[in-house]
Amino acid sequence: MSVAFRREGDEEHLEPRFEIPIPPGPNLVTARGLALIRGRVAEITGQLEKLSDETAIKAAKRDLRYWQTREITAEIVPVPSGAAVQIGTVVTFLHNGKRRSLTIVGDDEADPANGLVSFSAPLSRALMEATPGEFLDFGGTKDAIEVLQIAVIGVPATAPVRPDEAG
Repeated sequence: MSVAFRREGDEEHLEPRFEIPIPPGPNLVTARGLALIRGRVAEITGQLEKLSDETAIKAAKRDLRYWQTREITAEIVPVPSGAAVQIGTVVTFLHNGKRRSLTIVGDDEADPANGLVSFSAPLSRALMEATPGEFLDFGGTKDAIEVLQIAVIGVPATAPVRPDEAG
C-alpha cells in the first residue's frame, strides 16, 4: 500500500488549534473592563481545575492564555472629563437623523447589542474627541453625525439634549 494512503492516527487529520487572535493596537480598558478581564481569568482558572477531558483542558488553557495576555497588557485609561468623547463616555448623537446612544469601551468589554462599542470600531473612531453640538462626517456622508450629549460612565451628562430632540 502506498504511503500516501496510510494513516498513522486520527490526530494527524484534525484541524490545528490556533491561538485566539489579539486585537491590534494598545489594550486600552476602563476600570470595569479590567475587572471583567480579571474575572474571566479567575473563572477559567477555576474551570480548568475541574476538567478531565484533554480536549477541554487544551481549549481552556488556550482561553486562559488569551485572557492572561489581555490582563498583562491592559492599560487603564484615565477617567474622562466628559468634555469630549473618549473611552469611558456615553455619547448621545443623531446619525442621519436617528437618535442613538452608545458607550465607548475597550475591545474586550465591547458588547454592541447592549450599546458597548469598542474604541477601535469605525463609529467610535469617528466620534472620538468630538464635543456636544459638533457635526461629523461618517461613512462618506458630510455632517452625518451630530453629537448631542456626553456623559462619563456613572456621572451626569455635560450638555443637555436639545429640547426638540428630547424623548
